[in-house]
Amino acid sequence: MATPNYGYEKRQRELAKKKKKEEKLKAKAEGRRHDDTDGPEEQSNDTPDGAAGGDGAGSGD
Repeated sequence: MATPNYGYEKRQRELAKKKKKEEKLKAKAEGRRHDDTDGPEEQSNDTPDGAAGGDGAGSGD
């Protein structure tokens, strides 16, 4: 009976772990790109609301 090749098994686990980590980082980076694109649009939408709210409060005094 052949003995188990623990070095090979360990290397395969390390490669799988590395691949999974890279995929996770890639997905995270893609998510940030989408968030960055959406972020300024939301801020630009919030800015007029904030300005309008400030003007409305000023005229109410």
